[in-house]
Amino acid sequence: MNERTRGYLYLTGAMALVGSTVVASKLSIAAIQPMTATAIRFAIATPLFLLLMWISGTRFPRIGAEDLPVLLTQCLAGSVGYTVLLMYGLRYASASDAGLIIGMLPVVSALCAVVLLKERPDARLVMAVLVAGAGVALIALRNGGSGGSSIAGNLLVGGAVLCEALFLLLQRRLRKDIEPLALSTILSGTALLSSAVLALGETGASRFEPQALQALAYYAAGPTVVGFVLWYAGARRVSGTEAAVLTAIAPASTLVLAMLVLGEQPGWREGAGLACVLAAMGLLMARAPQPRRS
Repeated sequence: MNERTRGYLYLTGAMALVGSTVVASKLSIAAIQPMTATAIRFAIATPLFLLLMWISGTRFPRIGAEDLPVLLTQCLAGSVGYTVLLMYGLRYASASDAGLIIGMLPVVSALCAVVLLKERPDARLVMAVLVAGAGVALIALRNGGSGGSSIAGNLLVGGAVLCEALFLLLQRRLRKDIEPLALSTILSGTALLSSAVLALGETGASRFEPQALQALAYYAAGPTVVGFVLWYAGARRVSGTEAAVLTAIAPASTLVLAMLVLGEQPGWREGAGLACVLAAMGLLMARAPQPRRS
């Protein structure tokens, strides 16, 4: 097996794990309040990241004062905001619908770059936004969808996607180049502290049922930590464009797992929505120049 094929396999595994986070969140939110669940997730993930740093010999960087606000905003948006909004949304949205909305992340990120960073859009980006928007409209702008989705739930999941897009854009604002493992550990630890404090003011009681705790443990150890390792192992072996294309596996993974684990029965809207999201990703990835290979 050559290195490129190995990279594809690593990235496929990483994106399949990302897709499974929706199902894990759906299982945990049935018993545990969102902020408390977020704190538990990062309480499990942070020691695992620290262990990986110790094994790999990775050191914590010295972070300048100019990067501290960026890191804090990244944490609140991409770590805490994404997780909490996704879990709140899944109270009212089906996992199938949520997975397809999360599949919009590459398109939303590109659109945010146009709005916030003043990047110039081209015809393919406009087409990608229109096609993806049509696909999401099929599932998001209706009540009583598969699994009991509502407009409110889908909008909350959309807010989670926006938080993740902001997280990715803020990465460009960091002045210091931080090792990915060190950055993930810092963000995980910061998310643990902030979510634990915010959980103290959370209304409603959590029921620490075994299934919910197992789902959170899986979320932390699987997609959060193992997914990180697989993604960066794969990204080193393929081009950025190839890695971006493979993010399309995430919504497909969610759709399959929602059927197998949660017993959801996606209909024609979900199928058409997935087709639109995948087509939009294809348009978006076609914008990037293909790498020259020697």
